[in-house]
Amino acid sequence: MLQPVSVGLKLGFLIVLYLFLVWVAASTLFDLRRGLRGGGGSTVPVGEATSIHQTVDPMALLGDEEFEPRLVVEHASGHEPGVAYDLMDPVTLGRGDVELKLEDPFASTRHASITRHGRTLVLEDLGSTNGTYLNGEPVTGPQPLHVGDRIRIGDSEFTYLQ
Repeated sequence: MLQPVSVGLKLGFLIVLYLFLVWVAASTLFDLRRGLRGGGGSTVPVGEATSIHQTVDPMALLGDEEFEPRLVVEHASGHEPGVAYDLMDPVTLGRGDVELKLEDPFASTRHASITRHGRTLVLEDLGSTNGTYLNGEPVTGPQPLHVGDRIRIGDSEFTYLQ
């Protein structure tokens, strides 16, 4: 009498185990695919995600005299809100000997850089401890900047304008 019950329990356990493994595999695939699309909290639609090579805009045909990229301080210790910094040359941000010095305890010595590639400016985290954020998302590699993008380093926040 106990043998059929025992076989039934073993079979039920195996079914639950296989269902669990299928669920784990499906969740992993879902997370991996979501990561390739730019993350779950991204405000950019999947089809509009950009890379450095996809940021050519019609304004690129204008001369450099009309291209004046700036980084505007929203709030940063040691900087007045609304002050704009010119980004025509490469800029390194951080607490050390850099072009844009931050008095922020959460900023690394050489925290992030903004470099120019033609008419595209690219933000890159330089291996900082606390990370660099572009529009609320962590920067994991070189990211092109678009007008209105918000850059956060520690407690300091900036807006990119042209």
